[in-house]
Amino acid sequence: MIQFDFSGKTTLVTGGTQGIGLGIATAFADSGAHVIISGTRPEASDYADDLSRFNYIQARLDQPADRAKLVEAAGPIDILINNAGQSHPDEYSMEGYGRVIDVNLNAAVELCYLCHPGLRERGGTIVNIGSCASFIAIGYAPAYTASKTGLLGFTRAVADQWARDGVRVNMVAPGFIETRMTAGVREDERKSEAMLRAIPARRYGTPAEVAAATLFLAAPQASYITGQSIVVDGGLLIR
Repeated sequence: MIQFDFSGKTTLVTGGTQGIGLGIATAFADSGAHVIISGTRPEASDYADDLSRFNYIQARLDQPADRAKLVEAAGPIDILINNAGQSHPDEYSMEGYGRVIDVNLNAAVELCYLCHPGLRERGGTIVNIGSCASFIAIGYAPAYTASKTGLLGFTRAVADQWARDGVRVNMVAPGFIETRMTAGVREDERKSEAMLRAIPARRYGTPAEVAAATLFLAAPQASYITGQSIVVDGGLLIR
């Protein structure tokens, strides 16, 4: 069994306070990394989970000024995980659409740009957290779909450009994972049954399973992989 060792490495995980982000942050910390997480609340203690093992920085990623402050406060990092994301109840309005695009796509793009010089110096890597929506349409969530599709294209483009700098950029695309964001489907019996019928594995994934793919792409064992996406969806996309 491959054991990942990130001792001496610093990882920044945006949106690392819960769900997939917390699963990723925990896995990196368990593998020896110093882990910085961001969230929107004033203090780490404002969240339900114990985040004391991480360095917490408040950042509202829909605000460009906060993105810059986050990078400055984090200092030199070796690994950037762009995980923060959101949906909106009305993505068929420009207000709702814009909010989702700002956090899910624009923030990830700007953080990549801001962190690139330091990552180039340190031989660092980026893993963007996309979604199955990077590959298929979610009709009730056009902004979420557009943001995650855009993130896939962005990942490929900068991976091509930055390979010459020694910076690898990849993406992990989760399917339906047991998180707060999917609770509306999972807790609705009719919707949940329909979704599980569409997933060959016949279950929802866990944040730890997404984290495993993320650690692999960030690790030296994946040094010849860039511009790629790993789908963690229990087989949903093969249907």
